[in-house]
Amino acid sequence: MPMAATQMVFFLLAVAESVVLQSEARAFFVFGDSLVDSGNNNYLVTTARADSPPYGIDYPTHRPTGRFSNGLNIPDIISERIGAQPVLPYLSPELTAQRLLNGANFASAGIGILNDTGFQFLNVIRMYRQLEYFQQYQQRVGALIGVDRTKRLVNGALILITVGGNDFVNNYYLVPYSARSRQFALPDYVKFLVSEYRKLLMELYKLGARRVLVTGTGPLGCAPAELATRGTNGGCSDELQRAASLYNPQLVEMLKRLNQKIGKDVFIVANTQRLHMDFISNPQAYGFTTSKVACCGQGPYNGLGLCTEISNLCQNRSQYAFWDPFHPSEKANRLIVESIFSGSTSYMVPMNLSTTMALDART
Repeated sequence: MPMAATQMVFFLLAVAESVVLQSEARAFFVFGDSLVDSGNNNYLVTTARADSPPYGIDYPTHRPTGRFSNGLNIPDIISERIGAQPVLPYLSPELTAQRLLNGANFASAGIGILNDTGFQFLNVIRMYRQLEYFQQYQQRVGALIGVDRTKRLVNGALILITVGGNDFVNNYYLVPYSARSRQFALPDYVKFLVSEYRKLLMELYKLGARRVLVTGTGPLGCAPAELATRGTNGGCSDELQRAASLYNPQLVEMLKRLNQKIGKDVFIVANTQRLHMDFISNPQAYGFTTSKVACCGQGPYNGLGLCTEISNLCQNRSQYAFWDPFHPSEKANRLIVESIFSGSTSYMVPMNLSTTMALDART
């Protein structure tokens, strides 16, 4: 073969290798609960589902997808911001070949840090199982592109984990005198949760995670469901707000210590309680008419029961901070993601995602 042709072949191979590595470098993985589930529960026998109207009414297809949103959820909007396709649910039969290299969403509505959280929803993907699926994912990708490239893909990926709220709402406070509330006073339960979460995050690190965005809980007591059932003098539930106020600072401290132990800032934490409280305290400043009433639901604040086709449904979803009794609207999700990318250290510790990704691009 002439020298010029040989050089051209090597050049094309180098370009192809570069393209593969670039696609590997920005894989995206998602772990957690209904705030970030993109449809895994559609494939399970569970009551924690969002696969019927009016869920998805503002999604591009205008159909329910399993996202607990009127439209896009937080992982979708992060994908949009980083110029990537939304990652598919791990259980989706479409997650094959090239789509695998984009990453995967392992999240499952109803789950918590603890294995006993969400037992009432029957068959959900608990955190230990999500991590098992992550191992399985790596084996599948390893068969496609080899072990070394798979390791680079995982090490270079952005990972989002959102879990913890259900451990309060659907466990500790699920019923009066719940098993966990009899076992632990609230401050001790918070310490227990944080210590169990640390174990999960260390396992994620052992599985190759090197850039992990961790979100705290939102202002749990201010969701329409809690206003309707536990509200204090017409406002947020004091007890659930106390739980969030105890939990979130301890989560931040645990992650700081974990980064110190590892020797680098692997874990970045988003103060989602503060992000939410900004537009709950002053909804009009963010273009909402209400941060108390859910767009879809029934009863006081539209906070009772499930969002279904027979529920009250608002006409202008962008005016509502909450889509259903527990979950933010797409517009609220966009505000949260904006703060994740560009928020100050009051919102993001030790730095926001834009700064993080700029640093990653240099290494």
